[in-house]
Amino acid sequence: MPAETLPHEKGFHISWDQIHRDSRALAWRLDGRGPDDGHWRAVVAITRGGMAPAMIVARELDIRLVDTISIKSYAHQTQGEPVVLSKPEDAMVGDGDGVLVIDDLVDSGKTLEVVRSLYPKAHFATVYAKPQGEPMVDTFITGVSQDTWIFFPWDMALQYVQPYRGTD
Repeated sequence: MPAETLPHEKGFHISWDQIHRDSRALAWRLDGRGPDDGHWRAVVAITRGGMAPAMIVARELDIRLVDTISIKSYAHQTQGEPVVLSKPEDAMVGDGDGVLVIDDLVDSGKTLEVVRSLYPKAHFATVYAKPQGEPMVDTFITGVSQDTWIFFPWDMALQYVQPYRGTD
């Protein structure tokens, strides 16, 4: 066994059905917790991974005002310093009061740290969370170990896999 585990060797594979179920669970956990009689006024998805969960949360909670913030922090499987590429108009989000910021995963927390500095009163929610990033999230559904690489359905394609034993 190699001393260093490659990202694909400790992988957590998420199907479209699973991300849908987990995103709905996130919506149910957030339901009634908004500052306006339990309602949220807007959703901001962190692109690209937060777009599918944000769409599902917005649908489940009947939130019509949805926008995105684009942050680049990964080049393939290497994490770098986050850079804001685009963001919602300030008039829409303000300081984040009543706004849900949704992402698929919090890893190191660096991306959410940047977004939290822009929207300090927003509620940050992710579907999955790694221990290092958990302090940056207000709500999440599933925790995974820091050394787990999550393979999301938008990153994969179905293909034949050779059996471990035999080829008959």
